Amino acid sequence: MDDKIPGTCRCGAVTFEVEGRPLITMACHCHECQHMTGSAFSLSSLYLSDRFRVTSGTPVARRVGQMATHHFCPDCASWLFTRPDGMDELVNVRATLLADAAGFRPFMETWTADKLPWATTPAVHSYPGFPPMEAYPALLAEFAGGTTAPGS
Repeated sequence: MDDKIPGTCRCGAVTFEVEGRPLITMACHCHECQHMTGSAFSLSSLYLSDRFRVTSGTPVARRVGQMATHHFCPDCASWLFTRPDGMDELVNVRATLLADAAGFRPFMETWTADKLPWATTPAVHSYPGFPPMEAYPALLAEFAGGTTAPGS
């Protein structure tokens, strides 16, 4: 089975692929994600950088907020992926841009303090902000043992 999953921006000018299962899937309800998606939350899948590659086009990088650099299609401005500050080994890919996006159900949701009252997700874990750093090993292990992403 080919475990590469293709993704594309809205106009097709930038294409990319991820390989294998993500480390974790999530929904973020922060105001920044609401503004950048024009929706109630963003959906993303966290990958090791060596399991992600741009296959065509050249995304533009923009600093938006204080903790990450976001990458966009230069033509249609689709928000493609994010690189968290100080964590070059990780890339956070917008899950809805991947083929079979329905398979990337969010395992956790963050920034529920900013959540719109009517927005719901099937996330197993919820946090008012980001989870504390010490919670990540257990979250990643629990996600790795589950069946909440393609390839499970």
